[in-house]
Amino acid sequence: MEMTPLAARSLAGLFERTTGQELGTGRQWRIGTALQPILRRYDIPTFDMLAATLARSSGSELRSAVVEALLNHETSFYRDLGVFQAIRAALLPRLAAARAKSRRLRIWSAGCSTGQEVHSLAMMFRADDARWTGWTIEILGTDVSAQAIEQAREGRYSQMEIQRGLPITDLLARFDQEGESWRIRPDAAARPVFRVHNLLDPPPAGPFDMILCRNVLLYFAADRKRQVLDRLASVLAPDGFLILGAGETVLDQTDALGPDAEIKGMYRPVGR
Repeated sequence: MEMTPLAARSLAGLFERTTGQELGTGRQWRIGTALQPILRRYDIPTFDMLAATLARSSGSELRSAVVEALLNHETSFYRDLGVFQAIRAALLPRLAAARAKSRRLRIWSAGCSTGQEVHSLAMMFRADDARWTGWTIEILGTDVSAQAIEQAREGRYSQMEIQRGLPITDLLARFDQEGESWRIRPDAAARPVFRVHNLLDPPPAGPFDMILCRNVLLYFAADRKRQVLDRLASVLAPDGFLILGAGETVLDQTDALGPDAEIKGMYRPVGR
């Protein structure tokens, strides 16, 4: 089905206003592909009629369905393994030394999608149970998608999702097979909490010792990216760490954060 440029701009504008993510002309092909099922579900004949209906009904179920359909939930267990290796070998020892008195760590995974990054962090702590005995480890995962957060809370993944990055040792030790899917076992140690949260809104209450916001801001406009980075910095502990995606940086994006002198790809608050 053809989509007029007017409908494409209208739908892309709705998505950007709601999530902060731009759907430029090079990515607008996703609109037609993602929204075809929405047209069928709501018996709407054309994309132009869909755009017109959305313009008349703010906050509707249809609007939520459109935004959900356009979101990219690309993620995997231990995504970019080198990042997790750096967290375990370099970042956590520094934080552990700095928090030796309180014996408490707070971690926020922003834009966590269906939760694989969060569960990977939790499994990493569980694998070092002896090291973290007596510590309070709080891991918060948030995403703008209610559907993604529901799956993250449930901890249920398809065989294809399991095969993406999860070592067989973790699968056998941490998951139970339920039909054709796998579900992570509840564990009192480093058990994460999941919540719906839009990065355009004020952040959860800090301070956090580590914030992961990886591959989330790639499609944000510069002004909104700066706003989000400033908000992340505001809830990051003065000696905390921000971790972005491999193709992302804070340089020329914000004055509130700068690169860590020792750990590549990690960022620290500036002037605090």
